[in-house]
Amino acid sequence: MSKTIGVLDLQGAVTEHLIALKTLGVNAVSVKNTKDFDALDGLIIPGGESTAIGRLIREKELENRLRSFHKEKKAIFGTCAGLILCSTDESHTTDDLRLGFIDMEVERNGFGRQIDSFETSLRFSGIDQEVEAVFIRAPYIQSVGPNVTVLASVNQKIVAAEQENVLVTAYHPELTEDYAVLNYFLNKIR
Repeated sequence: MSKTIGVLDLQGAVTEHLIALKTLGVNAVSVKNTKDFDALDGLIIPGGESTAIGRLIREKELENRLRSFHKEKKAIFGTCAGLILCSTDESHTTDDLRLGFIDMEVERNGFGRQIDSFETSLRFSGIDQEVEAVFIRAPYIQSVGPNVTVLASVNQKIVAAEQENVLVTAYHPELTEDYAVLNYFLNKIR
């Protein structure tokens, strides 16, 4: 049976995720409203601008549906801005939405501005070979709670982690032809 993965389609790298998922033979769909969640086996919250995505989640009244999707133990993958949105970190601003799916504190734009973007290969726990990683105005994870597993780091900065049904990366796996991390996510789906 084919898995259906939704990509939250409010702002950011939506098309790139849909293309990557379809390349892997996955039924990939755009998610714009609450009814779009009903047939999903998993959800990707893509990179983009976390404040803008959070504002649009509230405007489109998706926050409660996202929280119930998480409580249903469905697989969720947050990339870059999606990582920030999935965090419990509320240290920077009270207006920014944090869904609280994974117990961690985050440094937004932790690797610098757009001009500081870079690509690298990194070791990812649970994947045999190094994975390609594209960092664009990327955050990093400052600290994690006791139930969070760190999966990858760059220069002693955590850039991938998971807690139960939630996976996050500070980088954009959808911007390479290395689909190992997307496959890792798909394997989280029961």
